[in-house]
Amino acid sequence: MSTNPTAIAALALGMVGAIATFGFFSVASWANARRREREAFYRSEVLKKLAEAGQDGSSATLEMFREQQRIAVRNRLESQRLAGLILAAVGLGLMPLLKGVASHESAWLSGLIPTLVGAVLLIYSYLLAPRQPR
Repeated sequence: MSTNPTAIAALALGMVGAIATFGFFSVASWANARRREREAFYRSEVLKKLAEAGQDGSSATLEMFREQQRIAVRNRLESQRLAGLILAAVGLGLMPLLKGVASHESAWLSGLIPTLVGAVLLIYSYLLAPRQPR
């Protein structure tokens, strides 16, 4: 029984590629979790120091906390808008591709799925999402 060396090399390359990919994602996830943990620790330390500073410190603490909430809400809405635009663009680009490639006449309608999901994200982020706290 003879084995094909190119098939074995392709299998080994696929296995090494999968291990490297998942290894990279696990290290990247761990590093991101550590960064977020450090940021939360530093933020809580700053808030403690401001709260201990007295009357002026407590108002500064509240203002800092509110500003962080405003930034978080703005970032979330901007991310939703970006995701909606990307999905709509992917759907609109997919429609002519499927029209030209697919043998079935109505296959291009599959491009409506990401387009409509993107439209829903955009509508939600502009009209229905909770606004920034005051």
